Amino acid sequence: MDEIDRKILRVLTRDGRISNLELSGQVGLSPSACLRRVQELERSGVIAGYRAVLDPAKNGVGFTAYVTVGLNTHTKSAQEAFEQAIAAAPEVRECHNITGAWEYLLRIEAADLAAYKAFHTEVLGTVPQVSAITSYVVMASPKDERV
Repeated sequence: MDEIDRKILRVLTRDGRISNLELSGQVGLSPSACLRRVQELERSGVIAGYRAVLDPAKNGVGFTAYVTVGLNTHTKSAQEAFEQAIAAAPEVRECHNITGAWEYLLRIEAADLAAYKAFHTEVLGTVPQVSAITSYVVMASPKDERV
């Protein structure tokens, strides 16, 4: 990876739908050379995919929380069971196994506080491996590079 590849990645991160002609102009390559580099970045897995960025509010999401979760046992089977339960929950947009005082950090999206409470009680609260739940409600996101 050289500086031109890093330029290509910066531009594509901002606009994954940019045309190859525009991209080549921004990074200072011919269109054919730029296309070859992008294809190589895709083939090698540096570019893992492209996706649409959705507006949460226009998709019925008005509530976001980060949730730390502690497990009652620290075994591989407990982690696998928890992860399987969480994978089935559409409200969980991210699940990270972390170090520190808790085992997991989740990003939860729900329609509103009532929908989050239902998820907290009826989904997360019923997973047998869970021993502790702490919620951090997002009030604003002054920087969010997923958007």
